Amino acid sequence: MSTLQTTPTPPFLGAHALVVGASGITGSALVEKLTAGGWEVSGLSRNPVEGSSARHVRADLRSADSLAEALGELRPTHVFFCAWSKQDTEAENIVVNRAMVADLLAALAPGRSVRHVALVTGLKHYLGPFEAYAQGEMPDTPFHEDADRLPVENFYYAQEDALFEAAAEQGFTWSVHRSHTVIGHAVGNAMNMGSTLAAYAAICRADGRPFVFPGSETQWNSLVDMTDAGQLADHMIWASTTEAAADLAFNVVNGDVFRWRWMWPRLAAALDVEPIGYSDAPRPLEEQMADAEPVWARVVAEHGLVEPDLARVASWWHTDSDLGRDIEVLADMSRSRLLGFTGYVRTEDSFLRLFDRYRAEGLIP
Repeated sequence: MSTLQTTPTPPFLGAHALVVGASGITGSALVEKLTAGGWEVSGLSRNPVEGSSARHVRADLRSADSLAEALGELRPTHVFFCAWSKQDTEAENIVVNRAMVADLLAALAPGRSVRHVALVTGLKHYLGPFEAYAQGEMPDTPFHEDADRLPVENFYYAQEDALFEAAAEQGFTWSVHRSHTVIGHAVGNAMNMGSTLAAYAAICRADGRPFVFPGSETQWNSLVDMTDAGQLADHMIWASTTEAAADLAFNVVNGDVFRWRWMWPRLAAALDVEPIGYSDAPRPLEEQMADAEPVWARVVAEHGLVEPDLARVASWWHTDSDLGRDIEVLADMSRSRLLGFTGYVRTEDSFLRLFDRYRAEGLIP
């Protein structure tokens, strides 16, 4: 049985959380958790999030002027930074994503209200950026937070450096949260394995295709872990309100491990499709689903689904990247456990809860 960390109440009267990237998988989970815990919550995004309980702050993270105008009168005590912008090259990723962190914190600096900033990154900290992903000599598993940075430019490192510099100048504490693949609710997210697999299954079922594992033999057989969005949100709130967790980087995963050869048939059963495992070679989704848009249009029409744009539901490239890796990927959470974080989620439950929610909202049949 999965257990979720109890969301703490605000650490003091007047605590005000600013969630940056409030429309994403992690940001939307944070808004739900913080609101349930009684926090005052503002959510920054370019467009309002339908049904969100947070006060909407409209801003373009890639514009320092937009941030200064939007945040000039805002006085958050806690900032949860859960956004990034994918560029064509890692050099561009570094410039753009570092600037987003630096410019946002600079826009908040005059208010002198910020006490803690929590930054979400991920296991590319250990695996390398997109252009050098899982290439060369990798750290041994499980990954530990005190491992040296890889000798390659990485936008996660640039985001961390921008955070560290602002913290030194402005005097707030910080935490970094290195999640693995995040399972959670969002539409239009660039890295969403949960909705991708659900859409893949719906297309397979509609077209009479088997639900073929798209990844590598290594991923099929090796141990792996993942991160539930609620677990990540709980962890960020815990670190932001726990003195002993200040100024530390943490791995954040669910606490269980599994093999895809065990998980794949379970997901197939939940999605009502025939599972086919790894056989001779990877079968990437980008290739399998190259002709899928007309099929998705038919699925949407037949079941009255609410999102006709397949690209807003499925990110084939991201799931291919995760499942196509030729190395084992596991993260150690001892640093959090020793400091008192006890959250645990069974990954199968994360998927099944998400599928149920997407069905209820008419996003998948």
